[in-house]
Amino acid sequence: MTSVLGHLTGIDFPPEYKRWQISTCQQLFDAPIITSVDEDKEPIARNIAQQARYSKALFIWTDCDREGEHIGSEVRQAAFGGNQRLEVKRAIFSNTERGHVLQAAQRPVSLDDRQVSAVAARIELDLRLGAVFTRFQTLTLRTLGGDLGNDRIISYGSCQFPTLGFVVDRYFRVKNFIPEQFWSIEVLHRREDHDVTLLWRRHRLFDRMSVVILFERCLAARLAKVTKLQKRPTSKWKPLPLTTVELQKLGSRFLGMDSQRVMKIAEGLYNKGWISYPRTETDQFDRGMDLKGLVEKQTQDNAWGPHARELLNGAFRQPRGGRHNDQAHPPIHPVNYVAPESLGDDDRKVYEFVVRRFLACCSEDAKGESTTVEIEYGSETFFANGLLVLQKNYLLVYPYDKWESSQQLPHFTIDEIFEPIEANITEGETSPPGYLTEPELISLMDANGIGTDATMAEHIAKIKEREYVMTQSSGGDGRGEAAGRGGRVGRGGRRGGRGGSTGVGSGVRHFIPTTLGVALIEGYDSIGFDTSLGKPFLRKEMELKMKEICAGTKSRNDFVQETLEQYRDVFVRTQQQVELLKAASRKYVFGEGGG
Repeated sequence: MTSVLGHLTGIDFPPEYKRWQISTCQQLFDAPIITSVDEDKEPIARNIAQQARYSKALFIWTDCDREGEHIGSEVRQAAFGGNQRLEVKRAIFSNTERGHVLQAAQRPVSLDDRQVSAVAARIELDLRLGAVFTRFQTLTLRTLGGDLGNDRIISYGSCQFPTLGFVVDRYFRVKNFIPEQFWSIEVLHRREDHDVTLLWRRHRLFDRMSVVILFERCLAARLAKVTKLQKRPTSKWKPLPLTTVELQKLGSRFLGMDSQRVMKIAEGLYNKGWISYPRTETDQFDRGMDLKGLVEKQTQDNAWGPHARELLNGAFRQPRGGRHNDQAHPPIHPVNYVAPESLGDDDRKVYEFVVRRFLACCSEDAKGESTTVEIEYGSETFFANGLLVLQKNYLLVYPYDKWESSQQLPHFTIDEIFEPIEANITEGETSPPGYLTEPELISLMDANGIGTDATMAEHIAKIKEREYVMTQSSGGDGRGEAAGRGGRVGRGGRRGGRGGSTGVGSGVRHFIPTTLGVALIEGYDSIGFDTSLGKPFLRKEMELKMKEICAGTKSRNDFVQETLEQYRDVFVRTQQQVELLKAASRKYVFGEGGG
C-alpha cells in the first residue's frame, strides 16, 4: 500500500516556446506539448513503479470525481513503468467509514477513461489558452508603463475571467444606479390593543400627483370594508440535503470564512472519517441509506443530541429530494461522531454545520398559521399579513434559517365596515443593489457553468490573488484584502451605501473590482460582447462539451480542436482591436480620459 499527493504529472511547452514575444503568442494554439512527472513527484512515481514490480494487481482509491479519475490514470501509468502486466481496478466510495470501505473493496470497477480524457482535454486547454492570453495581454499592457510595466504578469484563466466579469458587472450596476423617488399609502388601525399597518396593494407609484389623488379618494370615502379574510396553515420547508455548492455558499454566509477555507476544512474532516466526500452535486439521499443509523451516532452530543434522540423516538422524516444526482456521491453528511471540543474552531464550525444540516433534513417542516386581511378603502385595496409559528421542528436544530412570528392581527369579520384611525402618504427612493457577495458569486458561477463544484472556490481565490478584485466587509471603507499594484478599488465605488445585501452573516464580504480588473473586462467587452473573455458563454460551452466526453458522445480531440478554433477567433479579433484594451487600461488604471 502506498499513497500519492495530487496529480503526478504536468504538461508544458518545449524550451523553444518559453520566450515571451507578441509575435509568437498565436503559435501556442498548436505548439507541441510535453507531459512529464513533476519534479517534486518523481520520488512518488518511482515508488509506485517499484511497488508494481512485485504486484499482480493495482487497486486505486483516489477520490471518485473527474480529477480523481485522472490522478488514478497517472498512478496506472507510473505503475506500468514497473509492471505492464498489472490488473488495474479502482474503488468507488464516498466516505472512509469502515463498513463503506469494506463494501467498496468488494466491488471494484475499471477506471473511467472517458473522465480521464475530459480532464486531460481541460488541462491542455487551460495551458494553451492561459499561455496565449496571459502572454499577449501582459506584453501588450506592459508598454503602458506604470503599475502595468516591468515584471507585472497579467494572467488569464478561462474560468477566472468570467468570474471577474460577474464582479465587474455588479460593480457598474451599483456605480451607475440612479435612484428614483416613489410614494405610497399606508393605513393604520388599532383594535384589541393591537396596532395594525395595512399596506397598499399597488405597493408604490413614481408619480406623486397620482398618489395624492388616490389618497384623497380614500379620505373622502372615510370608511373601509373588509373584503377578504383568510387564515390557513403554512409551512417552512426543511432544507434539501447538502451539496458542495450549498456548503460553499452557506459556509461563507454563516461561518465567517471564505469558500476556499470552508472546502479545505471539509476535505480535512472527510480524510479523518468524520464526514462524507465533500465534492458532490447530489441533493437527494438514496432510499436504501441507513439514515437512522447516522442519526443515532449524533445522540451523544450535548447540543444536538436531544434532537437526534427525538428523531429516533418517532420524529424522523425522510429527507426531501432535490433534482440533482451526480450518480457518484450522496449528499454531504456526517459519517461518525466527534466531540466538537476536540476540533479546532473552524473545523468545529464546519462539522457542526454539516451535522445540523443533516439532522434538519431528517426532521419535520416547521409549521405555522398565516392570516391575511384585505380591505377596500375608497377605490384602493390594502392588506396586512400575520404569521404565528406553531411548531419549529427542524428550526430547533438548524439556527441558520429564520422564521419568526410577525405582527398579530386582531379579529376582523368579512364585509365588516370600520373607520381607520389614520392614513398617510409615505415616500422613499429606490436603492442600488449591494456589491457582489461570495454566496451570490458562487450562485452565478453555478448557474452559468463556470467551473465545477470542486473548483469554484479556487477560481474566486485566484482573482483575489491576482489583484483583480478586493474584498470588504458590509459597510466597509473600500480597503480590501487584495491591496497592491493596480489594486485600487474601481473609481466611483460606493462605500457601503443604501441597498446593501441583507440577511447575511457578519462574516460575508463584498467583492469590488480593482481598476485593473475593471479595465480588463471593459476592454474585452468592447472588443466583442458575445465572445468576450469576461462573459461566461465560451467557458460554459466548454463545460458542456466536457460532459459530452464523459457521456461518450464527443471525442477528446474534437472537443480540443473546436474550442481552440473558438478562442483563436477571439485572439485574432483582440489583436486587431487591441487599442480598445489599451484605452480601457488608460481610462481605469491611469485615470486618463475621464471615467
